[in-house]
Amino acid sequence: MKDNILIIEDEIDIAKLIKVHLSELDLNCDICTQGDEGLQQALTKDYQLILLDVMLPGINGLDICRQVRQEKPLQSIIMLTSKTSEIDRILGLELGADDYMTKPFSIRELQARVRSQLRRVHAITAKNASEINSPSHEEKSVKEAEPAQTEQTSTSIGQLQIDHRFHQVTYKNKAINLTVTEFELIDFFCKHPDQVFSRTQLLDGVWGYHHNGYEHTVNSHINRLRSKLEEDCTEPKIIQTVWGVGYKLNSAGVML
Repeated sequence: MKDNILIIEDEIDIAKLIKVHLSELDLNCDICTQGDEGLQQALTKDYQLILLDVMLPGINGLDICRQVRQEKPLQSIIMLTSKTSEIDRILGLELGADDYMTKPFSIRELQARVRSQLRRVHAITAKNASEINSPSHEEKSVKEAEPAQTEQTSTSIGQLQIDHRFHQVTYKNKAINLTVTEFELIDFFCKHPDQVFSRTQLLDGVWGYHHNGYEHTVNSHINRLRSKLEEDCTEPKIIQTVWGVGYKLNSAGVML
């Protein structure tokens, strides 16, 4: 089955060009040129990915991002911003966008970003489907005598637990609501506790690409994770900055 993509872009020529090149990836694309229409489409239909322009007639892209994130926490969103509008890029990421692209962008870069996001969406969908199709209680009883499966379904460091089956993070026995990308980021850190990663390494390891100029993507996701995990974001104890190098998950911090 083809993935469905929603393109919310008021410049119809750009929107059609994006649709043509995403069709090369065997994707179904819907186009909305008005903010109000785009928001309604995003909330009422199922899309694996939304490409969302910031400057739109009616409701702007930042407000759309905020409302979609509230209603659909796991919706994958890539913001499209102008080259000179740094504040829009930062705000879009702070509001919950998974990634952003600045216009003009190359077709190859667009396709690479879309493929990267869809891989993440597919991974989460597969985990959810696996859980739904898991054995019933009776079937589990029969399987209890069989050798245990070696597949790791959860990760635990101190008071931080990550359940891959349910795509859920718990800290100090409290469920933490994360977007798909936030989940992937904290999961990446937990697989490498106390190891320091540069922004470039995080872009490679979590987003699946490296492109100069997109460090804000990492910075904003780090800030969002801290806002959900740290007691005091001004003095983070869990996700720490190693000045001049990058970030790390401080295993001692999640033991407290």
